[in-house]
Formats: sequence, structure tokens, C-alpha cells
Amino acid sequence: MKNFLSLKLQETLIESLAKINFKTPTPIQAKAIPIALEGKDILGTAQTGTGKTGAFGVPLINFLLKTKKDTALVMTPTRELATQVMQTMNNLIGRGNVRTALLIGGDSMQKQLKQMRRNPRLIVGTPGRINDHLKRKTLRLNNTTFLVLDESDRMLDMGFTPQINQVLETVPRKHQTLLFSATLPNDILKLAEKYLNQPVRISVGSTSTPIEKIKQEALRLNDVDKYNQLIKEIYTRKGSILIFVKTRRSAEKMVKRLKHDDHDADAIHGNLRQNKRDRVIKAFRNNHFRILVGTDVASRGLDIPAIKHVINFDLPQVPEDFIHRIGRTARAGAEGSALSFIGNGDWLKWNAIQKLIDPNFKAEPGSNFRRKGKKDRRSFDKKGRRDKRGKKGSRSFSLKKKFNAKKKRFKKKFFNKKKFSDKR
Repeated sequence: MKNFLSLKLQETLIESLAKINFKTPTPIQAKAIPIALEGKDILGTAQTGTGKTGAFGVPLINFLLKTKKDTALVMTPTRELATQVMQTMNNLIGRGNVRTALLIGGDSMQKQLKQMRRNPRLIVGTPGRINDHLKRKTLRLNNTTFLVLDESDRMLDMGFTPQINQVLETVPRKHQTLLFSATLPNDILKLAEKYLNQPVRISVGSTSTPIEKIKQEALRLNDVDKYNQLIKEIYTRKGSILIFVKTRRSAEKMVKRLKHDDHDADAIHGNLRQNKRDRVIKAFRNNHFRILVGTDVASRGLDIPAIKHVINFDLPQVPEDFIHRIGRTARAGAEGSALSFIGNGDWLKWNAIQKLIDPNFKAEPGSNFRRKGKKDRRSFDKKGRRDKRGKKGSRSFSLKKKFNAKKKRFKKKFFNKKKFSDKR
């Protein structure tokens, strides 16, 4: 497949592809689209930022334009990704007469119920809200014969397995499923084995290796020096910056501090209302501010081509999330950079990340910072922890001894004094 014109697509879809300047397919699109057009199930993996949305979007819209009653469902792990998938789907639909509905948490239920009353044929949403509509019986999947599970590994990581199983057991037995994932852990393989019908395995590039156009750097720092180094990096780099931190509280504090230092910044995290998250992303995409501080909510589904730099202020808890974080830059063939701060207690995390990227990686000697006890200094227990029990020669014992001696002298001095007489 050299171009989209070589495929037997619906005329309306060909017009839409030309309008949005879809000419040369990416490797995952070139492999997946012809197979999906044949009606086969797909188990696909590719690096983040390689065009997976187009890989399932083109055959999905072609299917809806060909049929009259059948419906399609796309499930994604995050609201942001669902919103961006829907934007791509609407661009592909163009002037085609296909009604759509976006079902995501944090959005107005009344607005969604209004969309569902229009009998949409394409539904994009997150597992939790999709199941809410199933329970309300405002969503019926008896005509859903085209199903897409996007970023499936992330959905399972987020605990959506029961919701995914519910959907897969509700759709008709005869349906087409396209399952896409950035990584391929065992639980994804089990899911595919249970629900997919002889899927064609498609893999483009390594699922644990970042895109080659990302320039990677790492800095070893004391935790107290991280913020000052961040400011230096902000001044020396040009273009938009996405900073990852561990918690929503850290994100809010970071933005407050950056604004105090005269930097345009805003935060995105899971505790924001959906309309607020949408406004932040739109403003960042339109260059209204330069620095976006986010938690791992932003590591998936944030497709903004303009992101030049990703800075891991805090390393992720899960090694696979590192690949998704830095994959927010160098999108669609562009170049980008990723910088990671390695703090005092980050070596185990950093070694796990390096092991994921390179299975032959060997940790540097002493990089886990384990302390060994010395006879003439501090005492440690068998697990290498400081022994709190006092021992002769140890500093803690000598301090305790001095304190007890002073206490004893104080008591002796006080009680040897004569009692005050009562003068009247």
C-alpha cells in the first residue's frame, strides 16, 4: 500500500482524506488498513505517535459509509484521547451522513443523553461512561459490529477490565475487533485470545523503544536542586515544554511556582473537570502558554504536534509509562527532545526503565545507593538499616549517656535545695 488511492474506499472518504491532506500512510497504517478492510480482526502494536488512530479510523469510517444500520464503538483509556479520536473521526466522515456521540466521564450526562436520542452510528468513549449508559439502557450494542480497543494496555492498567469484558460480552457474536496497544503484556494476550477471532498480528517497531527522532538526555541531581535546574532548562530551550510530575498536587504547586517566576504555565491532571481540561489543552495547542505541567493523565492521548520538549521532573512509577511520556514529542515525523531528572531515590526506577528499553542493560555498580555498615562508625541491622539500639562507641549511645547525666545532676541540684518558707 503506497497511498490511500490504491484502496477501494468510499468516494466520500477519499474526498475527506484529500481535504485533511492524508496522502502517504504511516507504516502501521500501510499494514493494518488493507487487512481491516477485509473484515479481519487485528492485534496491533506500534510505537506511540505513529498514526494508530488513522490505522483504525479509515477502515471504520469506510465500514459505516458502506453499511446503513450497523454501528461502531471505539473505547479509549482517557477523556483526552477519546476527544482527539472523535475529532479525527469527524474529519474522516466529512460530508458523510454519520451521526456520532462522545461518551466520556466528567462531561454533562444531559448532553450525552441528547446525543444518544439521535441514534448515533459511531460512539467514542471511555469504558466507565460507556458502561454507565449500558446500565441506564441509553446505549444498546445489538447492532455494533465494528469494535476498536485503543491503548488497551493502558485501559487494563487503569482497572477497566470488568467494563471491557462487559462490552465485549454485550456486542453481537459476529463482529470485527481491532485491538491496538503500545505495549503487549500478558493480560492483553489473554484478552485477545478470549475475544478476538483469529486476529492478524501486526507490529511496527519496538513496543519498548522510543522513536528515533527523540533526543534523550538524563541528569543526576539532588532533589533540592531539581527546580533550579528546571528553570535553567526552560531558559535554554526553545519551543513548548511538557513537564511530568508525580501527583496532581505537585502539578498545581509547580504551576504556581512557575507563574511566580514569570513563566506562562498551566496544569492538567485527573482531578480537573472535563471542560477545564479541554480549555487547557486547547490553549496549549494554540500557544497561549508555553509550559504544560501534567501527571500521567497527559502521557496518553495528548496529540499536540507542537510539543518540542518533554521533561520528566519526576520519573514514572511504571517503566512503560516512560515510553508514553516521551512519545508526546516527535509526533508525526517531527523531531523532539526528552530530559529526565534522576533524583536521589530514583535509581531503581531508572534502572527498570533502561532494562525495558534495552533487555541487555546492566545497572551501574552502586547505583542503588545501598549503604554498608562500618565497625568504627554507625551501626546497621542485617537489612542495611540504621540500628536504633544504643551500643558502646556509637554516637547515639554517647549522646543519650550525656543527656541522662545532665538530667540526673539537674534532679539532684533541685531536690537538695531547702523548701521555700511561707512568708506572710
